[in-house]
Amino acid sequence: MAAVILGVSMPAGCGSQTGHKGKDQAYFDQKERGQGISKMLSYTESMDLQFACRFAVDYYEDGYALILTENGKRYLVVPEDGEAPEDLDQEITVLRRPLNNIYLVATAAMDMFCQLDGLDFVGFSGQKSDGWAMEEVRQEMEKGNILYAGKYDSPDYERIVSGGCSLAVENNMITHCPEVAEKLESFGIPVLIDSSSYESHPLGRVEWIKLYGVLLGRQEAASAAFDRQVKAFKRVADMEASGKTAAFFYITANGMVSVRTASDYVPALIRLAGGRYVPDVDEKESRRSTMVMQMEEFYLAAKDADYLVYNSTIDGELESIEELIMKENLLGDFKAVQEGNVWCTDRDLYQQSMSAGLMMEDIHRMLSGDADRQKEIQCLYQLK
Repeated sequence: MAAVILGVSMPAGCGSQTGHKGKDQAYFDQKERGQGISKMLSYTESMDLQFACRFAVDYYEDGYALILTENGKRYLVVPEDGEAPEDLDQEITVLRRPLNNIYLVATAAMDMFCQLDGLDFVGFSGQKSDGWAMEEVRQEMEKGNILYAGKYDSPDYERIVSGGCSLAVENNMITHCPEVAEKLESFGIPVLIDSSSYESHPLGRVEWIKLYGVLLGRQEAASAAFDRQVKAFKRVADMEASGKTAAFFYITANGMVSVRTASDYVPALIRLAGGRYVPDVDEKESRRSTMVMQMEEFYLAAKDADYLVYNSTIDGELESIEELIMKENLLGDFKAVQEGNVWCTDRDLYQQSMSAGLMMEDIHRMLSGDADRQKEIQCLYQLK
C-alpha cells in the first residue's frame, strides 16, 4: 500500500529509486551528464534523487560536485583544499567551500540550513528577525550573526558586498527582477535559484535539502533528514485512507477566496494522507500554485466538504469559528462549519519546509475523526 500512496502525486517523468527519466529532466540529459566539463575531473556517479525533478547533482573524484538547476545554470562545488580546473566551461559558476556569509532569500531553504546545523554559513537574510517563526534564526539575527540585507527586489548591495557574501540563494521571484541578479553577479556574488516550491510531490520539496548538503559539505546529514520524512510518509501510507474531503483556503482582503491548485503540494499532502482535496482546480499549464475565486464559486465546490483548513500564513491565525464566519457569512452554511470540523494552520507553516512528513501525519489524524488521534496534531489546531 505504501508504494501506491507515495506515488499518487509524483509528476510524470520524475525520479524514482533508479533515477530520472522524462521531460522534467530533459535539460539535464541534454547536457551529457558526467562528461566534458573538464579534462581534470573524473566523473564517478550522479545523486540518486527519488522525488525531486528540478535539480541534479553529478559527483567527481576528490570531492568535486556539479549542481544543475532547471533554469540552465551549472555550479561546480570545489572542496576547501581544491582548485577550479583551468579548462572549465565558462558557463559553469565556481562555488568554493566553505560558502560563508550566504545571502538567504529563499524562505523554504532556511529550515534546511537549520536541519543541517548550518546557520553559521548564513550571513544575510531576506527577512527581518520578526518575520522568522524559527526561534534559532531569530536569535541569530538578534545577536547580529545574521543581518537583514533587504528583500529579493531591493537588496542592500553595500552590506552584502562588504560582508564578504559568497552566494545568494534566491526564490523564483528573482526572475521578475533579473537586473538584481545581474548586479549581484557583477559584484562577484553567484546567484542560485531555489525552485523547491515547484516540486509537485511534497517529498520532492524536502529532497532539496540534499542540494544544500552538497553546498555545505554535509551530504550525510542531508540524506538522514530526508530519510526521516520518507519514513513518516510511509507510516501514513500503511494506514487506512478515510476518503474524506478537505478544502484548504483563506479569504483575501477584497473578499475573494484563495485556494491551492490541484498540482500544488498541499492538495498532494491531502491526497497522500488518504483524503480528497476540493475544489479540484487544475492550473498545470500556468504553473500557478494558487488561484482566487469568487465566494459563490467556492461555496458550490466546497460547501459539502468534510473538513475546512484555513491557511493562516497570509491572513493571520484565527481563534474561533465565529471569527471565520465574520469574514464571510456564507461559510456558516458549510457542512464542516456546522459539524465543527474546521482547522487552522500555524502561521509558520511555509517556513517549516522540512515538516512535510509531520504535516501529512497531522492531516491523516484530522481526517480520521478520532479525537484521541487529533490530540497528537502539531501543525494544525481546531477552531471551536
